[in-house]
Amino acid sequence: MNRIVKIILLSFLTILLMLIRHFEDSLFYDPLIYFFKSDYSTQSIPSINSFKLLANIVFRYGLNTILSIGILGLLFNDKGIVKLASFLYVVLFVVLIIGFSFLLFYSENSNYFSLFYVRRFLIQPLFLLILIPAFYFHRKKESR
Repeated sequence: MNRIVKIILLSFLTILLMLIRHFEDSLFYDPLIYFFKSDYSTQSIPSINSFKLLANIVFRYGLNTILSIGILGLLFNDKGIVKLASFLYVVLFVVLIIGFSFLLFYSENSNYFSLFYVRRFLIQPLFLLILIPAFYFHRKKESR
């Protein structure tokens, strides 16, 4: 693929990730956004439509995953990396959504910090920031 086209596609996918973050209030149902922006340590979780919240988190994770795997595919141009990243995204999703659900339904006031960080891994493309250097260093080590 032409280098210019690759840079344009990478920029486009990155901008899409940024737009998801920028318009999160209007695109997704997530009352926890406002909850965690306030002084949540002294409050209890607001009333939540649990099914709607979980469905929106799954949808947002899916969008971030598709864009992230696209970015990884363009950066490394390796089907093995795309397959491994896809597998990791699925496994991490299952683990995190179970943890998030458990913390959401059974957490006490002292566990909101855990809920905040598990939710953050589900709604932000943090795995991309972890996987890019990991795959880069793996590829660099392989080429020696």
